[in-house]
Amino acid sequence: MTDQTPDETIRQAQGMMRTGRFVDAAKMLANLLEDHPDHVDGLYCLAVCQRKQDRVEDALHTLDRLNATAPKYGHGFQERGFVHQALSNHAEAIDAFDKAVTLNPALHASWRVLADVKTYPRREEATLQLNWLTGLPPELVSVTSFLHQDKLHKAEQLCRKFLQKTPHHPEAMRLLAEIGSKFKVYDDAEFLLESCLEFEPDFVRARLDYVGVLHHRQKFDKALEHARRLNEIDPGNATFEISLANAEAATGDFEGAVKTYETVLARMSDLHTVHAAKGHALKTIGYVNDAIAAYRAAYSAKADYGDAYWSLANLKTYRFLDSELDQMRVLEASTSTSDEDRAHLCFALGKALEDQHDFAASFEYYERGNALKRKSAPYQGERTEADLTYQKTHFDADFFRAREGFGTAAPDPIFIVGLPRAGSTLLEQILASHSMVDGTMELSNIIAIAHRMNGRELVKGEPNYPAILGTLGRDKLTSLGNKYIEETQHHRSGARFFIDKMPNNFRHIALIQLMLPNAKIIDARREPMSCCFSGFKQLFAEGQEFTYGLEDVAHYYRSYVDIMDHWDEVMPKRILRVQHEDIITDLETQVRRILTYCGLPFEQACLDFHQTKRAVRTPSSEQVRQPVYTSGMDQWRNYEAFLTPLKTALGPCLNDTGV
Repeated sequence: MTDQTPDETIRQAQGMMRTGRFVDAAKMLANLLEDHPDHVDGLYCLAVCQRKQDRVEDALHTLDRLNATAPKYGHGFQERGFVHQALSNHAEAIDAFDKAVTLNPALHASWRVLADVKTYPRREEATLQLNWLTGLPPELVSVTSFLHQDKLHKAEQLCRKFLQKTPHHPEAMRLLAEIGSKFKVYDDAEFLLESCLEFEPDFVRARLDYVGVLHHRQKFDKALEHARRLNEIDPGNATFEISLANAEAATGDFEGAVKTYETVLARMSDLHTVHAAKGHALKTIGYVNDAIAAYRAAYSAKADYGDAYWSLANLKTYRFLDSELDQMRVLEASTSTSDEDRAHLCFALGKALEDQHDFAASFEYYERGNALKRKSAPYQGERTEADLTYQKTHFDADFFRAREGFGTAAPDPIFIVGLPRAGSTLLEQILASHSMVDGTMELSNIIAIAHRMNGRELVKGEPNYPAILGTLGRDKLTSLGNKYIEETQHHRSGARFFIDKMPNNFRHIALIQLMLPNAKIIDARREPMSCCFSGFKQLFAEGQEFTYGLEDVAHYYRSYVDIMDHWDEVMPKRILRVQHEDIITDLETQVRRILTYCGLPFEQACLDFHQTKRAVRTPSSEQVRQPVYTSGMDQWRNYEAFLTPLKTALGPCLNDTGV
């Protein structure tokens, strides 16, 4: 027995390895793994020890365990490459080293091997990357490696320490910005990259990262400006052209984006992700048949590219060919298919089999896909619960009365909040059909403000937000409101009002009320079983981790209903609740009710919303281009035999009708 922590044991074993005591280190690591069988560093170090003792078959077995535990751990694939080298399995070694640098481009040893392989298709890239790493200070190579191992705190500490000794080092500033982006502190990342480019305006890596950060901050016009500059610096660079196309799409120039994607594909037709991106752009502006062709081209370029199949399913109107279904089943069952691709395939198969009314098989695939997503993106609901509980406890009617007149008077925003798949896109399409309202997208500005208030405490320790709201004075809240109006201006097209349909903003209604007291807030509500199960069936591009488990989505729904009930109590009539089922069954009454709440005159175009030509960027894009229909209202009943956990977890909310 020992009082050492696992990390202390690893450090001691590594010391033995540095002095060649591989037998002793292996024994120590084996003992560690008896108590901690999934310890990543323990498995990796044991595999190295086994290879050094010529126990290569044992090393491969250990690496199989490591890859199963940590499939994105680049060092594990690098070690697999060395093991295959020892076995003279040259093709397997090159494949392992290639996977290693794909996962962690700071692996100097892997690049060195690949740069020496004349038949390696990325040999030129390997040589460039090897030279790049060789020219970096060792500390920054370590920072890069930590970054790609998701050891973000270690990376940040080492990078900041280096910058203290070497201020304004361009790569160090770029890396610190990348760390900030990983923490989702995008304003810090933006400032760092902007400063970096002032010192080194020709630093294209930093400028490319800058485009990405501006995109995350939804500063799409500025991102487009810098993407164009990259293309001026190096015309014909595919990476820069793809960045430009993405920026064009983000600014609403979808046809321009399609042309730019096609320029890239004319030279490099095997870029599966570019085919898919082209398909997304085409889908957004309603060219569905062309989008289908693009998605099929994506899976033709990479047979197991799960996102291509899911993108077809996510059109909601597409029906798979039998040959496509057979191919999807084979790929999903293949051990060579990555977990990410397998998850996409599972959701696609779930939708395809649902369309064929094979609900038992459909649910099996939906559940399998959700299990894979829970594994890669587990939902941590404690923080959400704590935030909402704090708001219920501290933000009552007296709290808001004491702050009457705070914030900006601008009435411009119309917030649509709720859960995803609750009908918010339909509400947006209805309102955006009005001549006085601009439809935009799911804007991240409110969430970004909350992130900024948290600072770095968002990741460790107790967060500042939402408690900090109670300390903000009139001037600060007015400033925040004005900044929100200013930062969202570039999404608008000149109408008096605009829509912000980020559903998760229901968690920030106190913030909205304090800084934008005249904004309208619409609660998009849907019958709980329909809403929760629709979320469970949906594979989201990012976020919404609560949807990947029946119990999780039910608890989240309950928290949502609970906090919305609280706001109705402390701010009566402040929020308009719109029940999705009422929209479907009595469209005109609900449209008139919504327009009255928003202070808008009636316009027939709001009833004829499906005829409105505009880009729709959500999974419901094809559905809102059709008149309302009732066929989707109770689809969950086809799966009722499998949904007992959802019903049980919904508890008192099970019969919620939004009344």
